[in-house]
Amino acid sequence: MAYYINLFSPETYFAFAESDRTVSGFRCHQRPSAMALKPGDKLICYMTKLSRWIGVLEVRSEWFEDQTPIFMPVDDPFTERVRVACKTWLKPEYGIPISADICWDHLSFTRELPKNALTWTAMVRGSLRRLEEEDGIYLETILTNQETAPKCYELSPADEKKLRLSVINSTEGRQISVTVPADEHDEAAIEPQGSSEQRESIEIQATLAEIGERLGLKVWLPVNDRSRVLQLWHPRDEKTILKKLPLNYDDVTLQTIENIDVLWIRRHSVVRAFEVEHTTSIYSGILRMADLMALQPNLSIQAHIVAPLGRRSKVLQEITRPVFALLEKGALSGYCTYLSYDSVRELCQETNLEYMKENIVDKYAEYAEDTELA
Repeated sequence: MAYYINLFSPETYFAFAESDRTVSGFRCHQRPSAMALKPGDKLICYMTKLSRWIGVLEVRSEWFEDQTPIFMPVDDPFTERVRVACKTWLKPEYGIPISADICWDHLSFTRELPKNALTWTAMVRGSLRRLEEEDGIYLETILTNQETAPKCYELSPADEKKLRLSVINSTEGRQISVTVPADEHDEAAIEPQGSSEQRESIEIQATLAEIGERLGLKVWLPVNDRSRVLQLWHPRDEKTILKKLPLNYDDVTLQTIENIDVLWIRRHSVVRAFEVEHTTSIYSGILRMADLMALQPNLSIQAHIVAPLGRRSKVLQEITRPVFALLEKGALSGYCTYLSYDSVRELCQETNLEYMKENIVDKYAEYAEDTELA
């Protein structure tokens, strides 16, 4: 028996609660992990945005694929599924906050950290991350006890706001979760040329370029960044870095694509696009990705906004703005994810990258709908 984390957003939490609670589902890119689940394994359920542990599910079947809507009313993305028995399920106000001493002081990935740390969030950036056995047993125990002898953890006004589902209807009748970020006056501030943050962003561009080359892909870098990136990254093959994009688009589309911080390209197709944010404003990169999808709605490409952990919440909020939810291609949050600088560095440490495919990035990426917005 093994223990895994099963993430629920407020939307999917309520959808599961209102179902017969016999099926849990995961996104397509999580299929290999879902296929590894075995009957008897335990899923420890965690609600993002509220940062609370809210249940225990026991796996009762092997993996199967099913598109019947459960977690979303239309185009449910959680199609990689297993049958489960619901062992414990708590109302939000009885969910145990990860910051509560009963959790924080006992889990292997939090107990040595101050409570304002962010590094622990790597454990909850996606479902089906395996828990250490001691953590799984401990969480199952305190959740079971909480159901038997419940203690209320009062919801703050901010928590209540996060639980109120903010959805809009697309022209196809789909319900799309959105966020209206609070006004922040420092968004217009720009880091000066040569700042430490800008130098770090060049390092991350170089690391992404190195990863792309090791995956056997061609790499595009904007002309204005190329010389600085090449001071840190030395391609094994000079043909890896493209001097001209092998793409057949109109001039406006090409001008948009050329300015994206890092592109991974296979033959005549962009397979991944990365915007690396180094200014206080994180809006420009997201706008560039949205512009690209608006110009080419049939373009099949996975996009990533790369930023420090300290800007994680802001990136995820911006991706789910209403203006990005009604693109012809579909909501930007469905194909534009967040990557932390630390995740990029961790990915670069994968020992067998040369034998992997570009979807290894999905192991480290975070979807706005699934993750913390604390």
